[in-house]
Amino acid sequence: MYTRTAHDKVVPIEFGRIADPLRSSRPIIRIHLLGPMRATTYLGANALPRGRKARAILGCLCVARGARVARNRLAAMLWDRVPDFQGRASFRQAYRELVVSFGPLARELLVADRETVSLNINLCWIDALAMVASELKSSPRGDLAALCSGDLLEELDGISTSLDQWLLSERTHFTERVRALLESELREVHSPESDAQQRAAIARRLIKFDPTHEGASRILMRALADMGERAQALREYARCRDALKLMLDVEPSPETQALEEAIRAFPTRDETVAPVLLPARKKAAKAREAAQPRTRLRVGVLPFLAPPTPRDESLSISLSQEIAAALARFRWFDVIAPLTLMRKPTAAASGEDMLRRNELDYVVDGAISIAKEKYHINVRLLDLTRYATPVWSDRFELGVDELHLVDEKLTARIVGQIDPVILYIEGQPRRREHYSANQLLLRAIQMMFTMERGPFEEAGRQIERALEIDPEDAMIAAWAAFWQVIHIGQGWDRDIPAGLRRSREHALRAMTLDPENAEALGMYAHVCAFLDQDFDTAKLYFDRSLRLNPNLCYIWALSAMTYCYLGDPEEALVRLARYRDLAPFDPYFRVFETMYPIVLTFKSDYEEAVAVGERVIRANPKFVNSYKAVIIALGHLDRIDEAKVYVSTLLELEPDFTVSQFIKNYPIKKESDRERFANGLRVAGVPEG
Repeated sequence: MYTRTAHDKVVPIEFGRIADPLRSSRPIIRIHLLGPMRATTYLGANALPRGRKARAILGCLCVARGARVARNRLAAMLWDRVPDFQGRASFRQAYRELVVSFGPLARELLVADRETVSLNINLCWIDALAMVASELKSSPRGDLAALCSGDLLEELDGISTSLDQWLLSERTHFTERVRALLESELREVHSPESDAQQRAAIARRLIKFDPTHEGASRILMRALADMGERAQALREYARCRDALKLMLDVEPSPETQALEEAIRAFPTRDETVAPVLLPARKKAAKAREAAQPRTRLRVGVLPFLAPPTPRDESLSISLSQEIAAALARFRWFDVIAPLTLMRKPTAAASGEDMLRRNELDYVVDGAISIAKEKYHINVRLLDLTRYATPVWSDRFELGVDELHLVDEKLTARIVGQIDPVILYIEGQPRRREHYSANQLLLRAIQMMFTMERGPFEEAGRQIERALEIDPEDAMIAAWAAFWQVIHIGQGWDRDIPAGLRRSREHALRAMTLDPENAEALGMYAHVCAFLDQDFDTAKLYFDRSLRLNPNLCYIWALSAMTYCYLGDPEEALVRLARYRDLAPFDPYFRVFETMYPIVLTFKSDYEEAVAVGERVIRANPKFVNSYKAVIIALGHLDRIDEAKVYVSTLLELEPDFTVSQFIKNYPIKKESDRERFANGLRVAGVPEG
């Protein structure tokens, strides 16, 4: 297959020729070309077109790696048995289907002119391109391959003869490229001091591509012997011998035979090897680190335990790597990667020693089992502050044919629950003897979410103190902005213009300090919506925030309110559902649950708004906006006597609240919604003002 460049020079579309697919660290769409074809947006929506021809166009654009592809060439390849004009018309229809499937992201992802089309791969994560990238930043190639198994574009066979020929060529090139890269990785880790499990995983992946690869087989045998798996090492020799006989009709090389004899003669490896001395520079760095007290939490992710099969072991490493990468997007703790914490098949105390050496505060641990065509994944979070105490655990399931859904079905849900649990624990009183700026912030968040004025005001003072200690911390500045928003929303700020100014300053400073801090962007978006009523800017920054970290549960909740203010309660409910899906046991759920009666009131579902609102008020009686939604709903239901009780309590909490103040300050875009809410307040007995 060919495409035209800007200078009309014809170049072949091949892997590894045009651009680097990993240049963008924040993709907005994930595309799977290996195995069943899939495309998922950063919001979790399906973006794969239904038609096979439209999917073939997407596949060709992915393989082109950002190069422009001639429309005529695609049409001729996919419709090779019809006249040219008919092929071009069919191409336009299939391409239109691709545009529709991408939805609002199509403008960013697809580039088209009269002659060519292309895909902006800098905004994409594409499994096949990641597999053949020269560098992998998040996980070893072998681990990625465990999740991205299957033939390249395997569902597109038979569309046309031309496409079949192209697929054969690309699959051959892809397999050769992956094998060469795995061989390179294997050479890098092939040393007696390297981790045996890592060597074994890469060797197994290479053997999958080439069962007769004796070099990989020998490395796997040595690695298994190093791990004490003598029987497994001998079975690997037998497998290699049988594969060579079946496919090439040859015997193993003398080197391979000699290794097999050595493993039989010497069943175990002497593990009492003298430790390798660190270079002077590493020693100096460790000394400096020890001299300086840590100011940030450390969360480690252990490689999950799994049955001793190549596929399951690769899945365990890959899943733990994905969890570590997703946790690293949360900016208020540091994450120690699984390969650093690789389990060693030595003494029982070694694991405890390893955790102590890394000075971890928390560790994520897990185990994978398989039964009835399903993987069962048990995950837990251990608090290591004093003892290894389990503080959270959950169980997940994944079909054996759903490995391509690991990110959506497992990773997002696991990290979405872990983040608020750590946030809650670190906010407990007397959790630490000495508090860094970051730890002061976590303590302040706990006090903020009581929604009681005394603790809330103290939280503000703690945040100010944290800012004095570390004025360059974007997270502290972002939460300082959020504190101001709630302070104004609760009616506690007597100088609203000054509060508005401080909130904007903190939010803008947070984004300046860390432009890729998802929390900071989300907080700024909420400031824009709630305080400035600038809903377009709010949507833009919420979108950017969730692109950076789609697992931030409370940003999903805050964004729901912006869609309410815009008059779109259905989208708000979708976003609240995403929040609950990510963090079904959020310790601060009673705060964010107050959004439900507000959304239901915007939806004019007054009966449900009252039912939910009464429950919310009982759980969080100091949050004033819950009362307003219930009062409005009761006013529209003509349940005046019930409304009077809530009006009385609301005026105790916010004495200056009136209908006119509400109309002036509450962020509602549609005039009809504003008037409807005001009428509900009037009927319920709220003073006009």
